[in-house]
Amino acid sequence: MSKLNFFAVLPEAVLLASGCLVLLADLFVSERRRNLSYALSLTALAAVALCCWRLLDAQVVQYAFGGMFVTDPMAQVLKLFACLATGFALVYAQNYARGRAMWRGELFSLSLFTLLGVMTMISANNLLLIYLGLELQSLSLYALVALRRDEPRAGEAAMKYFVLGALASGFLLYGMSMLYGATGTLDINEIAHRIAASQVANRPALVLATVFLVAGIGFKLGAAPFHMWVPDVYHGAPTPVALMVASAPKMAAFAVAFRLLVEGLLPVAGDWHVMLLLLALVSLAVGNLTAVAQSNLKRMLGYSTVGQMGFMLLAMQSGVAGGTTASTAAAYGAAMFYVISYSLATLAAFGVMLLLSRQGFEAEEISDLRGLFRRRPWYAFVMALAMFSLAGVPPTVGFYGKLVVLQALLADSSSVPVVWIAVIAVLFSLVGAFYYIRVVKVMYFEAPVDNQPFDAAADMKIALTANGVALIVLGVLPQYLLALCSSAMVRTLGG
Repeated sequence: MSKLNFFAVLPEAVLLASGCLVLLADLFVSERRRNLSYALSLTALAAVALCCWRLLDAQVVQYAFGGMFVTDPMAQVLKLFACLATGFALVYAQNYARGRAMWRGELFSLSLFTLLGVMTMISANNLLLIYLGLELQSLSLYALVALRRDEPRAGEAAMKYFVLGALASGFLLYGMSMLYGATGTLDINEIAHRIAASQVANRPALVLATVFLVAGIGFKLGAAPFHMWVPDVYHGAPTPVALMVASAPKMAAFAVAFRLLVEGLLPVAGDWHVMLLLLALVSLAVGNLTAVAQSNLKRMLGYSTVGQMGFMLLAMQSGVAGGTTASTAAAYGAAMFYVISYSLATLAAFGVMLLLSRQGFEAEEISDLRGLFRRRPWYAFVMALAMFSLAGVPPTVGFYGKLVVLQALLADSSSVPVVWIAVIAVLFSLVGAFYYIRVVKVMYFEAPVDNQPFDAAADMKIALTANGVALIVLGVLPQYLLALCSSAMVRTLGG
């Protein structure tokens, strides 16, 4: 392995070695000393995040392994936040996992391997490497969903996730095979070059490949009408695993969409642009309208994810209309900002649910949050911040996320339909605000029905507090994160 190749994959190499080390070390750790595996996992995540930060600081686009692997600013930012999301998920999982015999090496090693798949997808510049990362992430998540083998609901969720995930993988693989047949290459940059130069063996095959690729990406994002697995998996999976499904993999799906559609299929953007717009509008409608009827908080957050991904797709498709590199980068930067802000809010929401859960009690119904303000005012405030951020209420980061997406959408103000699309997005956001604010109402204005004491480890309290503070600080001062996303996109597109 050359020096360039080694430094390009340094975060992935550290993560792979750490996952294997945790898996082996756990064989020699007793049940009462599982905190060692936990500490090793968090140390590994911190080391990987440091590697990503150093590579981001280099501000260069590098290709390794014959162009199959790319390390660029967009990849490093997404990897950094994926590490953060995985670390927070493990910290939040403590109480829940200890009370349900899940505090074992499998939880830690599979979480690290899931992150490895996510990071591989983010930096993949080759169709085969995208599929390799996708399968590594998916297989690890299937096992995590079924980790509670004696829980029928978890087994059912794992089976649904496996079957529908395999269908989505098949869509992507079939689309990739047709794309290879049409262009004769697996390299994403070369695919774009050959399409632009009209060196395509079969134009209809290229269009059909685009359809299958967009459908596969829609499955992985959880966008309607490919969303049927989302609420069932969120509901049936153990809550820490549902959190993992809802956070870092969304960043990977965004990166894959960017690599395939923007970097690879930009010459046929007229075909997939309309498909993304339809996916976005259907997701906004289905996600927000269906979430209103939910009484289970995990299912509500599942349908909420569908609507949130619809908003993100609006920014993705608006990048095609950008006339200049700056406006295009701003649109994709807005989509990237949105998926990061969504992940931060989701982490906080699931974190409070995990805090309230205890052995024999799953805090997953909206009614389980009744009177939380009277019992633990600070945690009720953190949950309220998460709900307000997902709803897009100022001054949380979610409000600014929706604002920059709408700004990107309206950048081409000469197009009247774009204005109507923005109006539709705002109206469905108002529908979404209803069920988010309903959770806040239950916490603050209803009497508690469960007065059982609950507590958490110090690191969980610190992480949950930091998560809540980040939601409001990044909402008041969003320019730093937005500048990071926009500059990363400018350098990535320029590279």
